[in-house]
Amino acid sequence: MRLYNELKKRESMGNKIKVALVGAGQMGTDIVSMASSMPGLDIAVVVDINLENAQTAYKLSGLNGNQIRESSSKTEIEDLVMQDKAVITSDSNIVTEVDNIDVVIDATGVPEVGAEVGLNSIMNGKDIVMMNVEADVVIGPILNKMAKRAGVTYTGAAGDEPAAIMEIYDYAKSMGLEVVAAGKGKNNPLQLDANPDTVRETAEKKGTTPRMLATFVDGTKTMVEMAAVSNATGLVPDVVGMHGPTTNVEDLPQKFSLKEQGGILNSKGVVDYSLGNVAPGVFVIVTSDNQRVKDSFAYSKMGSGPNYLLYRPYHLVSLETPISAARAVIKGEAAIAPEFGLVSETITVAKKDLKTGETLDGIGGFTVHGSIEKAETAREKNLLPLGLTHGAVMKTDVKKGDLLTYDDVEIKKDSIIYQLRMIQDKML
Repeated sequence: MRLYNELKKRESMGNKIKVALVGAGQMGTDIVSMASSMPGLDIAVVVDINLENAQTAYKLSGLNGNQIRESSSKTEIEDLVMQDKAVITSDSNIVTEVDNIDVVIDATGVPEVGAEVGLNSIMNGKDIVMMNVEADVVIGPILNKMAKRAGVTYTGAAGDEPAAIMEIYDYAKSMGLEVVAAGKGKNNPLQLDANPDTVRETAEKKGTTPRMLATFVDGTKTMVEMAAVSNATGLVPDVVGMHGPTTNVEDLPQKFSLKEQGGILNSKGVVDYSLGNVAPGVFVIVTSDNQRVKDSFAYSKMGSGPNYLLYRPYHLVSLETPISAARAVIKGEAAIAPEFGLVSETITVAKKDLKTGETLDGIGGFTVHGSIEKAETAREKNLLPLGLTHGAVMKTDVKKGDLLTYDDVEIKKDSIIYQLRMIQDKML
């Protein structure tokens, strides 16, 4: 049955999907507003360490203050959810235990939080929508395996570029086409040393946090997102950090072709990104060995080949996320998940000269940014996953631009994300 029909049916029967949202920042607030107009689905609880953020998210969706309740009690939250009240709380651990919550969305973007929310959701029999790609590329494979064993769904978020790419990829593979490359347009000019101070003015104008914008400008977000696509498809980066050429939409099929065809690729089956007018779109470059298929592509005005562009000119980010929650609960389907395990790693690069004893401030900060490398190579070189860097202390001096290894840092070993990663490494 079509998803919309199923949601309407749930609405008419008074059996709405009850969602707990963790993180009421820019993305989380969008999720609450979008879900407020959907049939059959209700953001029942919003979690944020700043309760004012959670309350604002509900109010911007159209709710008045009389409909919002604050609670830190599991049983009280269950009663309020049953009464269709909008609940705010600062404790993410509680909401994963609430019996009448069906699915949890993590929209924090903080790897440590994502690991805890993901693990607790699965352990308590909840589907989990991991909008936290930063956590997914570190411990997504083990969470996905745990979810399957628990009979729940682990999924990335529709609307994020990885899931948007996955839609086109699945379409192409289902048709029997060969995928040459899959990627996205990068929204911002690439500045590897961007930090919260250098982007602060722009961030304030855009209504986002400087730290979040820094993750986009320094390339980290792109590396993380394409690692997620790699782990879901088996595609790999052609070179460390990917190529990232400047190109226009119409030139994508030629640019992302083999070098002997006049392109930039050493091999087919890669993830990559582009600068230029491609953003906010996503793309998959395909080809076929069948001449009749090629002739039909030409007849359909897809170009002369040998490669052809499948392109979606937009992604709606958090506005599409509730669709993932609905599909997880109703159909048990994932928009994207790391079914291939850890194919690519988001590795750590020094954003500046780092000194012994210096504490790393993680994603979007002043000390490090992310790149992408094949996971096998990262293991061979003992390269440090970016998602483990927050709070790590340097044990040696490292130059700007150098890749960090496990030997370079003292990691916080008591964190859930580190412990899950160690188990995952042993499993893989």
